[in-house]
Formats: sequence, structure tokens, C-alpha cells
Amino acid sequence: MYLAAFASGWWLAWWRAQPFGWRRDEVGDLVFYAVMGVIIGGRLGYVVFYDPATYLANPLQIFFLQRGGMSFHGGLVGVLIAMAIYARRTGRSFFMVTDFVAPLIPPGLFFGRIGNFINGELWGAPSDVPWAMIFRTADAQPRHPSMLYEALLEGAALFLILAWFARRPRPIMAVSGVFLLGYGVFRFAVEFVRVPDQGLGYLFLDWVTMGQILSAPMIILGLTFIALAYRISTIAPTTVPAVLAEADESDAQQQADRSAPTRGSSHKASKKTRKRPNKRP
Repeated sequence: MYLAAFASGWWLAWWRAQPFGWRRDEVGDLVFYAVMGVIIGGRLGYVVFYDPATYLANPLQIFFLQRGGMSFHGGLVGVLIAMAIYARRTGRSFFMVTDFVAPLIPPGLFFGRIGNFINGELWGAPSDVPWAMIFRTADAQPRHPSMLYEALLEGAALFLILAWFARRPRPIMAVSGVFLLGYGVFRFAVEFVRVPDQGLGYLFLDWVTMGQILSAPMIILGLTFIALAYRISTIAPTTVPAVLAEADESDAQQQADRSAPTRGSSHKASKKTRKRPNKRP
């Protein structure tokens, strides 16, 4: 599922590149940074947010990825840090990069939640709805298939919303804001029918979960970014940043220098090819 997520992100980035002022040869680097952010941030986020005591007692287990334990919110922080580094290296602003990346994320979330369903993990609360399912990894009670709810909302629905919204240039921060708002609302809602992570339970009032606590700032930031974007109303440029243009010019000049003949060889060549005038009889 992770491979499917990264492949879908790469393809969408390649497809969106030229209309939004990106070079297609930049996509590979962008995806590499994003992958590192997802894996490192997702793992460390799970350690810090959901089970710090276990990993403090056994630090080496942090590296046992085959045992599971990844956090979306941690992965999001990791991607944001990676995008900040990438933006600095390519001469773009931070929000120019995140606005480009935001529509690439929901398909990855869809595949990730399908992976949760296949593993029979992160199941929902007991329910008698017609589509309730029994997860043998939990017990024999019919439960909400909450991982499928998240796949449809955070994955499919959010992708359609962002695809519609980002189909043409928008003010900087607007697309990032819509992503944060959409994910935050969907995740907050699904948490009402999802069993809290083992070892945490409900944190407040017998219904507030860690997922809701982490999603609430996303909703606030999303609304803030959208408001600021339309107040500033600065459309992201669709031209290659100066630092990349200069690099292209430098590469082109170096290529021209390598292919051009040296001064001495051109002088000799001109002598060989120069015709001697005919003498009059």
C-alpha cells in the first residue's frame, strides 16, 4: 500500500507539473523528499503521540517498522519539514511547494486505509448497522469498518475536492488550507465511531480521542490559511524560479563550452579549409 501511495503521488506530480510551473525532472526529487518525510515523521509521530512509554523503555523498537505503528499526523509534520528543505533548495516559497503537493496526498491516504482494512486494524466501535463487519483481530462483535470510512472520506472525497479546487491557479496557501480543513473535519468525524488506540482510550469527556486532539489544529490552520490566502490574493507564479533558471542556463553554457572547438583547433581548421587564390598565368 505504501508503494501504491508513492507511485500515485509521483504520477499525479508528473501530470500536474507543467501546467503549474514545475519541470517534470523535478518530480523525482520532490517525491524522494516526501517519502523520507512520511516514513521518518510517521514513525516518530507514532512513538511520541501514541506509545512513548513503550519506546522509551525499548528504544531499539523504534526501528522495527515491520511490527507496525505509523502516525498520519507525524507523517504530515515530517513531510512539511521535508518540503521546507526542498523549497529552500529550489528557490520556491514554502507554500508554493505545499500547494503543489497537497492534491497528491489523498490517494496515498486511500491506499493506507485499505492497508489498515486488510490488516484488520484500527477497527470501529460495535454497531448494528447493515454494513457492520466482524474483525477477528478484535472480537466476534460486528463493528463499524472505520478504516473504510476514512478511505472514502480522507482519500476519495478529499481527492475529488482538491482536484476540483486546484484545477486552476489559486492564491498561495489556499490549496494547503483546503487540504488541512478537509482532512481535519473528516478525521475528527470518523473518530466518533472508531475505537481509540490501544493504551490511550478516550482522553476527555469519554469521547475525545488523540486523533481529534491532533485534527483540531488542522481545522483551525486550514481556515486561517484560506482566509489569509484570499486576503492577500497572491497567485502562485507559473514560471520556473530564478535559481532553477540560472542553473539551467549554467548547464546549457557548460554544455556549449564542451561542444565548442578550441581556439587553436578552429584556427588550424580555418587554414586547412581556406582556398588559395589562383595565380594569373
